[in-house]
Amino acid sequence: MGDFVRVAGSGEVQPGHGMVAEVNGKTLAVFNVDGTFHAIDNTCVHRGGPLGEGDLEGSIVTCPWHGWKFDVTTGTCVANPMAKVEVYQVKVEGTDVKVLL
Repeated sequence: MGDFVRVAGSGEVQPGHGMVAEVNGKTLAVFNVDGTFHAIDNTCVHRGGPLGEGDLEGSIVTCPWHGWKFDVTTGTCVANPMAKVEVYQVKVEGTDVKVLL
């Protein structure tokens, strides 16, 4: 069983945006979907693009390299449900966004 680790402050990720966070040797993409935070693996399964740098529309992030789209709540690729990125459990304590690693 892992521990919840701080990845960002809640004010660092505005609604409708994401960011890249490096913690405990992992690179994560952290998103704010209407005030709810989500974290997925930052690496697109297609060609390794940085998902945390992609555009977020609702709960769908578009990889900036080749346009693959992923639901940040499930990690599932929109066009190919067999393609997934890892999803991490998130909780907010005070102003800290924490991810279970």
